[in-house]
Amino acid sequence: METISCKVKGMNCTSCALTVSKYLENKGMQDVQVSFATEDVSFNMPGQGDPKIVLKGINDLGYQVVMPDEQAPKNAFFKTLRFKFFACLVFTAPLLLHMWVSWPWLHNPWVQLVLATPVYGIGMLHFGRSAWRSLTNGMANMDVLITLGATAAYGYSLAGTLQHLGPDYMFYETAAAIITLVFLGNLLEERSVKQTTTAITALAKMQVTMARLIDDSHGHEHIREVDNQTLRPGDRVLVNSGDKIPMDGTIYWGGGTINESMITGESTPVSRNEKDKVIGGTILEDGTLKMFVTATGKDTVLSYIIELVKQAQGTKPPMQRLADRISAIFVPLVLGIALFTFLGWWLIGHTTVVNAMMRSIAVLVIACPCAMGLATPAAVMVGLGRAAKNGILIKGAQTLEAFRSIRYVVFDKTGTLTTGKLQLSSYRFFDMPEEDFKKVVYSLEKYSSHPIARSITAQWKGLGEVQLQQVREYKGRGMQAQDKEGNQWQLGSFIMAQQATPDDSHNIYLLRNGQLAGWIDFTDELRPDAARAVQALRQAGLQPVLLSGDTTRKCKELAQQVGIEEVYAEQTPEQKLQKIDAFMQTAPVAMVGDGINDAPALARATIGISLSDATHVAMQSANVVLLNDSLAALPLALGLGRHTYLTIKQNLFWAFAYNIVAIPVAALGILNPIVGAGVMAVSDIVLAVNSVRLRYKRVM
Repeated sequence: METISCKVKGMNCTSCALTVSKYLENKGMQDVQVSFATEDVSFNMPGQGDPKIVLKGINDLGYQVVMPDEQAPKNAFFKTLRFKFFACLVFTAPLLLHMWVSWPWLHNPWVQLVLATPVYGIGMLHFGRSAWRSLTNGMANMDVLITLGATAAYGYSLAGTLQHLGPDYMFYETAAAIITLVFLGNLLEERSVKQTTTAITALAKMQVTMARLIDDSHGHEHIREVDNQTLRPGDRVLVNSGDKIPMDGTIYWGGGTINESMITGESTPVSRNEKDKVIGGTILEDGTLKMFVTATGKDTVLSYIIELVKQAQGTKPPMQRLADRISAIFVPLVLGIALFTFLGWWLIGHTTVVNAMMRSIAVLVIACPCAMGLATPAAVMVGLGRAAKNGILIKGAQTLEAFRSIRYVVFDKTGTLTTGKLQLSSYRFFDMPEEDFKKVVYSLEKYSSHPIARSITAQWKGLGEVQLQQVREYKGRGMQAQDKEGNQWQLGSFIMAQQATPDDSHNIYLLRNGQLAGWIDFTDELRPDAARAVQALRQAGLQPVLLSGDTTRKCKELAQQVGIEEVYAEQTPEQKLQKIDAFMQTAPVAMVGDGINDAPALARATIGISLSDATHVAMQSANVVLLNDSLAALPLALGLGRHTYLTIKQNLFWAFAYNIVAIPVAALGILNPIVGAGVMAVSDIVLAVNSVRLRYKRVM
């Protein structure tokens, strides 16, 4: 199955996005994601289909497909909403003026026809074409209502002018005002919705910079400035104080302090030296370094983050399904109500055809299906954008909705509540030389990815190795192997050593043929923000839980430090899964781990939250990644999830309530079409403004 991603230019509102989405679904495409705000479209093509034919179909709908390797053409000014609105305003203003002044020439039907025709023409080229495309695609959009309303007013007035029927047939200002006011609403909506994507726009701008490429092809180092987009893996780059790191890389000379706040949300600069990795887009605040480029283009951490956030913004939470189902039948329903309004007032209400027509037009132009389509994506884009700006990567809009019902937050210990940067404090060995003890331990631990194993291999690397075979790792317990002499070696937690010793006070134990051969102790500092994060969760009404494979004594000591009352220690990965399942029988669970050793539990929990140092592996292991490797962002992540869901509910309530109230009011004749068009134009803006409010709202 091939995944196709592209930009689609010309989508002006959620109705356009729904039209494109419906077309792709009708063509059999799967996992269709369309965002009119970012103009991003992605879908999976099953079987042996030709993507060129599908993409050509989108172009035939009146939009413009731009592939990732293509340069998007800049739209001419006369095609923009700004131009269309002001062009219409120039002609509409005199038409409306005749309602307040008695200048004879403004009341001349031929003058009104001349003024209204350009507005109607521009409106039909925009709304009419969109309406026709949506109808031929089997899904009537909002532009169908606008087109019918404006055409009814313009056509009725034109017939009256040609037949000299007098001023009772002059409604040119209604047709022109409907089109102009809807253009104004679309323009304001476009500007408001763009505010929802500012976080991603800011991240994208960080990708473009200049780089100082080091060239020593002639035996001497020459520095030349190049566009960072031309860099390739293996290139060497010089970075001075104040420069932006051009691409992901590894320092091979020098170092300094780097501001990574735009990636991680952490404002305090971090120190980076030789052999350390650096992230493209971050800023070297102090120092000088030379680095090898390790990743460019889509392979960089920044590009990966942007792509994940874009994908998440394009997904729909379950709540949106109801709005989508209603939107699909909304326009036909409104057309039926408009027809019933006309016939009811004309035949039953015994009013004039003019009054009946004006009331049915008011129904057409005041209805707003776009509000239901905009309610969820606007809030999701703001919520995910704010999260990304604060170093929180949330994958999928469904994750945002899941935050609302979380009751338990389960923490791993090592690498989560503690820093995971273990320091060897002491060790002892029995019946073997110290050198052999270290060699055996190193040879076993190099096969493990546990933080303790990484710490040992980093400190005892280069002391030599022992040839081992049949090496196996038992998750949550330790390592087991056999050497060439036939000795059975085991290295792990007290669970593995409890048959050999009653002392459970050490971190890891080494056993030879079932007998204790030594032990090692480590110190692991508590994260400075762990207690504060746990307290914030408790204040929010959540139940923190410690679930660890470490000893009961150590787990209880740490739990007391951070304020966790519920503790489950000495748990194997299988037992962790069982505990997660047990919690989920009661209420939804968020699991916080380091993204490596806790992958099964993270996957099983309602929401898996990983702490990471911005590696691709950690990003793929959980629903949420805290990029600054700090628990301080955890309450913000949970708060943002809950308040984004609240904003979605508010938006949907407004969208439904507006239409439920506005349509009957228009049908009863309380609003004329011009006022209706103005109110409709404002309705989408209310949703966008309410969503943008989430950027600044206190959520904790």
